[in-house]
Amino acid sequence: MTDFAATRALFHLPQGLIYMDGNSLGPLPLAARRRVAAMLQEEWGGLLIRGWNEAGWMAEPRRLGDRIGRLIGAPQGSVIVGDTLSVKVFQALASALELRPDRRVILSDSGNFPSDLYMAEGLVRMLDRGHQLRIVAPEAVEDALDESVAVLMLTEVDYRTGRLHDMRKLTRKAHAAGALAIWDLAHSAGALPVDVETADADFAVGCTYKYLNGGPGAPAFIYVAGRHAALARPALSGWLGHAEPFAFELGYRAGAGIERMRIGTPPVIAMAALDAALDVWDGVSIGHVRKASTELAELFIAGVETDCPELRLASPRDAVHRGSQVSFRHEQGLAIMQALIARGVIGDFRAPDTIRFGFTPLYLGRQEVLDAIAILAEIMASRAWNRPEFRRKALVT
Repeated sequence: MTDFAATRALFHLPQGLIYMDGNSLGPLPLAARRRVAAMLQEEWGGLLIRGWNEAGWMAEPRRLGDRIGRLIGAPQGSVIVGDTLSVKVFQALASALELRPDRRVILSDSGNFPSDLYMAEGLVRMLDRGHQLRIVAPEAVEDALDESVAVLMLTEVDYRTGRLHDMRKLTRKAHAAGALAIWDLAHSAGALPVDVETADADFAVGCTYKYLNGGPGAPAFIYVAGRHAALARPALSGWLGHAEPFAFELGYRAGAGIERMRIGTPPVIAMAALDAALDVWDGVSIGHVRKASTELAELFIAGVETDCPELRLASPRDAVHRGSQVSFRHEQGLAIMQALIARGVIGDFRAPDTIRFGFTPLYLGRQEVLDAIAILAEIMASRAWNRPEFRRKALVT
């Protein structure tokens, strides 16, 4: 079994806080401080521009992609790191639409993260070829797959409720309808077992600052199935996606395979932090993580429903249909979460009325969950949330 006491010791966790927001931003791995400091002093400081060759900076996007690939069931050489998740969504969607030139519908659901939908809207406007973004309820996705759909674009785990889509089933249905499937793994990678190859996904994208603990603004990743690797043309044809960047040709020639999904200069400092964060996964079983996460979430749901009857469960009750986060609804959700944070329990709020809690056993244990339930129950019973300072909405919730 994975030793979660040992993994907890790998993170910097402020004393007195119960951190239940790793589904939004993972905590700092201790090794990241050392790794970034060494990169700054020894590589950037000592090697200067020679670091691109001598420290391997140029190869980092592919090397880190392979490390992430092992966590999402992707073959070596099919994942690359760089840019932001929104950019990777744009890349995947543009390439997928070009692979289905006779179709015009992008199918998604109302539980998808809004940024993914915004990128789709922008691409539809830019192409101006009659494409449309069709958004249905999560439970209606399967029935909405027909011969008009070019691309199915879904987030596997709903960011607000934690609802978990069946990637394998829906991808099979999409393919049966002649469509391609893009999966956003932002709330999946590092939280639950993922196997993009077995599921036969065409493209997958994800961020690294949540369950992978890469730090604020850590670079995103993109997976392209082998059958598309030589066919998918990058709409964002950046310098480093060129077949020979240092030939400085005036025209673009796409690089081989996943290399063509590179765009610009890699964020080397951020990649140093991510590299160290991925070390946490050495010797960790994602199956054990999923089992422990489910147990913590079940404990939390039972305790909150018993002690806080005013809160309404927003997440699927059956853990099989839920990711590694649990959400409750209350019309004063913002104030309740602010009061919790003031008491040292860190979760977050999603408009209009949802409070979210992440369950990451790499650094969160049973006693902390019990303590969080007790603090939440006290806040609800005393209406401690009903104070003006808890109703003020900050820029980030």
